[in-house]
Amino acid sequence: TTEIYTLSLHDALPIWRVLVHYRDLRRREEQAQIESAIQAALNSWRGDVARSQGIGRDEVLSNQLLAEVARFAPTTEVELSVIASSLGENTHKHGAAIVAVVRQTMDELTG
Repeated sequence: TTEIYTLSLHDALPIWRVLVHYRDLRRREEQAQIESAIQAALNSWRGDVARSQGIGRDEVLSNQLLAEVARFAPTTEVELSVIASSLGENTHKHGAAIVAVVRQTMDELTG
């Protein structure tokens, strides 16, 4: 005996909404974890550089730029320069190191 079930789309919509909502929440949570990890890594790097050069942490990397770098996770100096220029900042001095920290953090998270 074969049983045939029919599921109307009208009945399925609430289920799909839950699944899509769950996927979106999960994506946001993953993004928040990535941002947090990049921010922590950049804070540590910034503190080390500031101590070694005897300058303030903001002189190495401003809080505002650090937050934007963590948010967008640039993996090239070009991407970083676009973010920095939108804030009126320059990253030519530490750009390569900032991108290296972002890349290393991303590798650690995905590796």
